[in-house]
Amino acid sequence: MNLRTPGPTPIPDNIMETMMNPMVDHRGPEFAGMLPTITDNLKTLFLTDNDVLILTASGSGGLEAAVVNVLSPGEKILVVSIGSFGNRFGKIAEIYGAEVIWLKKDWGLPALPSEVAMMLDENPDISAVLVTHNETSTGVTNPLKDIAKEVKSRDKLLVVDAVSSLGSLPCKIDEWGLDVVVTGSQKGWMVPPGLTMVSMSETAWAANSKAKMPRAYFDLAAARDYATRGQTPWTPALSLFNALNKSLELMVEEGLDGIHARHKRIAEKVRNEVKALGFSLFPKDELYCSNTVTAVNALDEMDIAEFRAQTRSAGVVFAGGQGKLSGSIFRIGHLGYIPDSEIDEALHVLKKVLK
Repeated sequence: MNLRTPGPTPIPDNIMETMMNPMVDHRGPEFAGMLPTITDNLKTLFLTDNDVLILTASGSGGLEAAVVNVLSPGEKILVVSIGSFGNRFGKIAEIYGAEVIWLKKDWGLPALPSEVAMMLDENPDISAVLVTHNETSTGVTNPLKDIAKEVKSRDKLLVVDAVSSLGSLPCKIDEWGLDVVVTGSQKGWMVPPGLTMVSMSETAWAANSKAKMPRAYFDLAAARDYATRGQTPWTPALSLFNALNKSLELMVEEGLDGIHARHKRIAEKVRNEVKALGFSLFPKDELYCSNTVTAVNALDEMDIAEFRAQTRSAGVVFAGGQGKLSGSIFRIGHLGYIPDSEIDEALHVLKKVLK
């Protein structure tokens, strides 16, 4: 099956094979030898000297970890949402008691740096900003670099959901001043779901020392302490660590420039092909179209559920719309492991089903 969703994503055979490695003692020398290598390679690909910690959890678990480790109940924060996952990020903060000020954009639009600046100036007691870099529900990438400039020039903590961007799109953690950054194994990292990776700046650790939200499993200070011993606080998903170790080896070998160029090339190819077939893109401005997923408006009187059933029968799985976009768009994932042959097959099936 040709899986063309924005996560989980296909896994190369040589990465899958590592998951068959025998189990080892996660408190023993084998794991202790592997964890520093994984961490160093993550730092290389994160473009950071900050601490990078790995938790056995989904990307959403990483978002929860980010919230509870740097915030306190009653703390006023700005949540920038341009879609389903931005809403989820803010909801997590609300559940834990943060006072959330929302900047919600119409789905299909990015958040503009000037809008973030205005919200911060109108609410000077905001201490932190939560923002999604790449919103897979709408196929829109926020201009994170310029948003970060506005946030950091006002000395606010910046917490970023980079679950579907880091490892696929440019995201310069140290250069842009990103304090907390979360990503997930099932996206551009070519690993099955189940690991989340979180980077923490010194500013983030200072916030952590004062944060009062409850945390146990997602205690990043504990994760940092155990990492010095080549361990994790809790039992790790060993097979996924083996897979991540291999995927990072491959990604470091390809290099970030190559990875980003590959994603850009394939995204442009997909966008051009679907437009040539008469479709329109869901993002309102193509300048902000994601290079990891293409969100496509349904044609008039098109039954998205039937369309997806037909493409699945032909061996290609496209994603549908989420929430209020269910039935009105479909999405083509192209991140992580994306052989040209599989993209060509997906586009061929798309054309065939339309006839």
